[in-house]
Amino acid sequence: MTDLSAFPITRKWPARDPGRIQLYSLPTPNGVKVSVMLEETGLPYEPHLVSFETNDQRSPEFLSLNPYGKIPAILDPAGPGGRPIALFESGAILIYLADKAGRFMPQDAAARYETIQWLMFQMGGVGPMFGQWNHFGAYAPERIPYAIERYSNEVKRLTRVLNQRLGETSWLAGDEYSMADIITFPWIRIATQHSSRFDDRGYLDLADYPGVKRWCDAIEARPAVQRGLAVLSDAQRPGKITDEERENTFGKTQFAAR
Repeated sequence: MTDLSAFPITRKWPARDPGRIQLYSLPTPNGVKVSVMLEETGLPYEPHLVSFETNDQRSPEFLSLNPYGKIPAILDPAGPGGRPIALFESGAILIYLADKAGRFMPQDAAARYETIQWLMFQMGGVGPMFGQWNHFGAYAPERIPYAIERYSNEVKRLTRVLNQRLGETSWLAGDEYSMADIITFPWIRIATQHSSRFDDRGYLDLADYPGVKRWCDAIEARPAVQRGLAVLSDAQRPGKITDEERENTFGKTQFAAR
């Protein structure tokens, strides 16, 4: 059995089976990217909840794994050369899992780079812009009309790009479902989900983007995706963000020197 005692994070989140990939996450768009990918690949893993309500993300154990203090992160006891490897950043994690499983990343060089291209489109465009739309539309303590308008327009612009692409191809990277689809889908999904938390922000209406709707429906129907979305879902908080949540996620404690 693999010995993970050298990793401080396992003292706070003990591994039930140290031979499995250890996932440290939350049921957010960035978090479910990895749980969906793990379910799709069939790689054995254990999920652990990193609670922002109790500032788990700033604990010495978690920071030893991810100095950035953000989810998701993984610890694979059987990394390259049979040695444990710890990774953070969802894009890096998905590339690693695709290579480990030999799935959802084409072997052909040109197709591989096209897949990575759309993965970077999510990491550099969809994630940051949708995230700011969520923040200023649903989480900020006061409404800033300029910010709300800017990020609402960015969400629509990026979705138009996706819609054009998905009017030309079945999947983002071409004819095959890939990690590019897995990494982008959670952000589109949360943009369309109705809950009181996002009423002030508004919602993305996929009736205006038929290519994206077809693609989104096809992904959500996949059994592995449904299993991945259910991982740690008990931690989802309904209702508007609380002052405590806002402070722990966006407040001064995130910027204090450690």
